[in-house]
Amino acid sequence: MVNHLLRLFPRLQAGNFRVTSPPDREYNCIAWAAGDTHIWWWPTGDPRKTHWPTAAPRLLTLAAFRDAFASLGYSVCESEELEPNFEKVALFTDLPNGIPTHAARQLPNGRWTSKLGYSEDIEHELRDVEGTIYGTAVLFMKRPRPLPLGQS
Repeated sequence: MVNHLLRLFPRLQAGNFRVTSPPDREYNCIAWAAGDTHIWWWPTGDPRKTHWPTAAPRLLTLAAFRDAFASLGYSVCESEELEPNFEKVALFTDLPNGIPTHAARQLPNGRWTSKLGYSEDIEHELRDVEGTIYGTAVLFMKRPRPLPLGQS
């Protein structure tokens, strides 16, 4: 089941990542990182079939993706290191062009979760999805982690 992922992402190692949900064409990595599993998030294309926050320009730029996550309460931070009480996202670009390609969200345990195109969602180490397909994680953003229900 995971052989296709190992071929696409050679840095993934069997046993060091796990599939957390089946393939789904409803949403993509940007939506997944934003916490939305109901619609594809992308700034270009038919706006009736995709979502993009109104606070962000509909452009394929790192600044537009930064603005999209800023509209959700994220602010730029220095690194991908785990910070208690914060959730983080990492934005990837295809260096050297700087065109956004992927987003991942940090889990409370310090690992990351990604939606791989139309394919599965996985839990992984951040740098294991870097490479030819997604490029490099270049921008990190964080926001306070929501408190569990019933806590204030």
